Amino acid sequence: MTPLHLEQLLRQGEGLTLEFKQSHEKLNRDVYETICAFLNRQGGVLLLGVADDGTVCGVEPNAVARIKADLVTALHNSQKINPPMYLAPEEVELDGRIVLVLSVPESSQVHTCNNRIFDRNEEGDFDITSHSQQVSELFLRKQTTYSENRIYPFVTLGDLRADLIERVRKLVRLQRFDHPWGQLDDMSLLKSARLFQKDYLTGQEGFSMAAVLLFGQDEVILSVVPHHRTDAILRVHNLDRYDDRDDIRTNLIESYDRLMAFVAKHVADPFYLEGDLRISLRDRIFREVVANMLIHREYLNPFPAKLIIYHDRVSTENSNNPHGSGLIDPLNFSPSPKNPVIARMFKEMERAEELGSGVRNLFRYAKAFAGHDPLLQEEQIFRVSVFIPSFVATPQVTEQVTEQVTEQVKREELVLEFCRIARSRSEIQLFLGMKHREHFRSEVLQPLLEKSLLIMTIPDKPNSSKQRYMTKANS
Repeated sequence: MTPLHLEQLLRQGEGLTLEFKQSHEKLNRDVYETICAFLNRQGGVLLLGVADDGTVCGVEPNAVARIKADLVTALHNSQKINPPMYLAPEEVELDGRIVLVLSVPESSQVHTCNNRIFDRNEEGDFDITSHSQQVSELFLRKQTTYSENRIYPFVTLGDLRADLIERVRKLVRLQRFDHPWGQLDDMSLLKSARLFQKDYLTGQEGFSMAAVLLFGQDEVILSVVPHHRTDAILRVHNLDRYDDRDDIRTNLIESYDRLMAFVAKHVADPFYLEGDLRISLRDRIFREVVANMLIHREYLNPFPAKLIIYHDRVSTENSNNPHGSGLIDPLNFSPSPKNPVIARMFKEMERAEELGSGVRNLFRYAKAFAGHDPLLQEEQIFRVSVFIPSFVATPQVTEQVTEQVTEQVKREELVLEFCRIARSRSEIQLFLGMKHREHFRSEVLQPLLEKSLLIMTIPDKPNSSKQRYMTKANS
């Protein structure tokens, strides 16, 4: 948010979607009630360091880091806000004073704060927990507004793929060894992820559309959403039809894999250093683009989603339930989740960023990638265009991709041979001659663990100093 935009909000004054909190040295006690009410109503902006009359008193500079940390921690804690919401405050300086800005989206879920339900109107936040009619109306509004919450009472656990649920369990534990999903059985994990809900209109309980899209067997997905499809197209030489194509009609987790593989096959990845570490600009950029296509799509709309690679750009189109209109400005926009339950699943797997930060990262890396900002247009059809450097669709790029894949395969084979005897992380890293620990973890160790080619000797304590790794065949 820019200082100019902040000044406009201050002149606007408090209302349905705007709240001021002084929070000079610590958070006001009712901050989380306001956040809960924003989530349950239509979202809003919370300004910390501003008095009720709009006067900027500022957050004490020495308290900024602590207040930001307290906010993030509490919003990730289901004992405070349930279900948790992943938001991060933004620092804006105005006339030498610091204001913390928290953009809170409308959620598809009903949230509680300290086990109480809060709603909002022009006059502030209200505890409606004891008002059964208002609570029922709130649940009904959420389920009719957000199609991902639609209940399918005849879908059973057997209609979902246990291998995908196990894959998610493994992925979240790799990111955080004590993640609660790591210890839950399949049904408990799905309930924790809000994929099994109650329909307050009919009283029925069941798996939601989000559950089917994420984990459903292909025939179940196409029965629930018959038009579900993502079309990946290469259109460089044959502009009337295509040079290559992948017609994707499967779950969202494997759809992500196939879209990323299609991009890797046809888009070059120029050398780029961030500090002294080489990173993949292509992967950073299209991780956001692909996740956006899958997370924010309106799945009841039959419009087929497309990812099209041209000679100078990659364009995507997907149906959308817009919260605005026009081109998105990364410095002045309020992010809104279209499918928060699906978004949370991708976030837990680290396939998506915090709400809003993904767009900022996309602009940051796209400029370095090809010298142009991306174009993101919010309408009934959401469109993204990312410009790309001279790339494949020629034998030269195919050779480059082939060489990269071959090099990766050879490296994996070396590690698996080396780890016939249990080895530590540092031993494997030294063996490969890789200097950067995080690069080694992300490019070598984690992919081998995800594929179950390499296993931990102490799986219950991934971060143990005594942890060793072995090839699975020798375990």
